[in-house]
Formats: sequence, structure tokens, C-alpha cells
Amino acid sequence: MNIVEPIRDKDIIDEIKEYLKKKNERNYILFMLGINTGLRIQDILKLRVRDVEGWWITIREKKTHKHKRIKMTTVLKKAVKEYIQGKPKNEYLIKSRNGKNRPITRGMAYNILNEVAREFGLESIGCHSMRKTYGYHFYKQFKDVAVLMDIFNHSSEKITLRYIGINQDTQDKYMRRFSL
Repeated sequence: MNIVEPIRDKDIIDEIKEYLKKKNERNYILFMLGINTGLRIQDILKLRVRDVEGWWITIREKKTHKHKRIKMTTVLKKAVKEYIQGKPKNEYLIKSRNGKNRPITRGMAYNILNEVAREFGLESIGCHSMRKTYGYHFYKQFKDVAVLMDIFNHSSEKITLRYIGINQDTQDKYMRRFSL
């Protein structure tokens, strides 16, 4: 299993958003949902238009079977509102071009993110990178690992910090300054 990393650079995130918005609006919404909600890819892919019409996304997580309610950020809500305009309520949000009303596969989501990674020279990027990016920037902004731990349903703060790459950042910082 490959270890994937968050996207740490906000400028690159903004460039990716701009790139995806111009290239493919569906893929843009996929990325926006991933980096603004912290949802797992399997939960994003099962969202339908009706699930994102208000300010809240209410789901039952596939992995944990727990009900989760997430308030959309203003930026995400604006993007989603534009995207769903005129779409049927039952339509999958991240709809495949194959079949009548099916979401893209996890494999297709991976391919989309890997194309972005190649375009921007990023390494160790996969579907979980969006969730980790959300966590990384949430932690950097609020420094509240307890809330993030609850959002991710982790059992300890240590697991959460390792998961979002904060521990790796700290190790890297020390190694840059280490000298014998």
C-alpha cells in the first residue's frame, strides 16, 4: 500500500482548483468536496444532488456506519450550487459518463488525481490526499487536534497528527537543521 501525502502548499491547491475548474467541472467539484469536507472518497462518490442542496451534507459513512453532518464552507457551497443547477435531485454528484446514473469509480477518481499530480509535479498523491489535505490545513489554521480527531473518527491525537503529516513535517524540519 502506497502512503499518500496531503497537499501542503496553498498556492498549489489554488492552481489545482483553477486548472480543474477550466478542464472539467465534475472533477473540480470532486476535488473541492475532498479538500473542504474531509470525507473519504467512497462517501463523496455516493453523494447525490439532493444531498448537497442545503448548507449541510448529511451522510452515513461507509467505513464507520456513523451518521455525519458537515456544514459546507461558503466557497464550497457556491461551487456546488453552480454545479447542481438544473440537475435532477437523484443524479449522482460525481457522475460517470458511462451508464445512465452511476458515480465514477474509485479507480477513476485515483486516475483524475494522478493526472493532477503529474501536471503539478506532486508525488505521493492519491484519493486519500484530499482528506489529508483537509486535515492538514484544518490543523494549521485552528491547531485543534481534538476536533480534527473527532472529525476523522481517530482514536488518538497521535494517530491524527501522523495521518495528516504533521509529524513528518516536524521530522523534516529537524533533519534540515541537524548537523554532526
